[in-house]
Amino acid sequence: MAENLTPLDSLGEFGLIDRLRASVAPPRQASTLVGIGDDAAVLHPTAGLRQVVSTDLLLEGVHFDLTFCPLKHVGYKAVAVNVSDVAAMNARPTQLVVGLAVGARFSVEAVEELYAGMRLACEAYGVDLVGGDTTSSPGGHLLISITALGEVEEARLARRSGAQLNDLLCVTGDLGAAYLGLQVLNREKQAFLADPDHRPDLDAYTYVVQRQLRPEARMDVVHTLAELDVVPTAMLDISDGLASEVLHLCRASGVGAAVYQEKLPLAEETLDVAEELHLDPVTCALNGGEDYELLFTVPLAQHDRIRNHPDITIIGHMLAADQRGAFLMTPSGNAIPLTAQGWTAF
Repeated sequence: MAENLTPLDSLGEFGLIDRLRASVAPPRQASTLVGIGDDAAVLHPTAGLRQVVSTDLLLEGVHFDLTFCPLKHVGYKAVAVNVSDVAAMNARPTQLVVGLAVGARFSVEAVEELYAGMRLACEAYGVDLVGGDTTSSPGGHLLISITALGEVEEARLARRSGAQLNDLLCVTGDLGAAYLGLQVLNREKQAFLADPDHRPDLDAYTYVVQRQLRPEARMDVVHTLAELDVVPTAMLDISDGLASEVLHLCRASGVGAAVYQEKLPLAEETLDVAEELHLDPVTCALNGGEDYELLFTVPLAQHDRIRNHPDITIIGHMLAADQRGAFLMTPSGNAIPLTAQGWTAF
């Protein structure tokens, strides 16, 4: 028996907003004076801190596929990827604003499920959802636009442009799993389309699928770096693939980079799935994208502060600009120029 779902047009825009507002947690941040309910939120940035702002768009069919992405996971991921951009500035997230375009095929309950995921992420990262907008999507596709705000002491602000010669190149977590999770999900989708009776068994792929469907912003590492009194000279998050991000960092900082292949952090599950799918795990790590780990540089003098951290791996070092670019150093000693082959928006 089909569920009794509520059509969006039965509530209208303001009825939907009222229903969603009731599910949003009260403000957690002292800097949030007025949240949802007025024409604009009212914020009071903390004295002495710099404010950072980032915006991301997620479009159905481009950034996520509802065939295998539950709406709650889409909502969580939409918040996490924006918080990741704030983390990449070595900042602490404070507020976010959500814009939503939704087609008539979505029910009120579906939109509430999406917001339930956002609410979970806001709780996880201590962020206030302070406003936004909703509208119809004539094409029927779901579009999510999130603007995230954060705060950071000026002395701790990390940009892409500060890396120096001989700085250590570091990465958090492990790489390539999210890309492999997407390959598994797409494989199962094709099997379902060919045979609607097909029931996917994803038990063997839990880690890589979770890394794709529900990534986490590495705020834990931002807090750890503060505790260790380590300020990255440059930092960005890995959304488009490690190779692409290393090249971004090199261009912004005017330096080169050596990345050591044997140092790339690859989870055992990633290696197993790559072997099953006949994919090179190094290529997945370099070009897969959507890991949302942090890539950052620190001075060589701070090596001892980070070298024993279980979730930080030193994968290389920065070269002089005249050494022309970034290279993957193979175990045999070859230097292979890195190229950006990951995600492109157009």
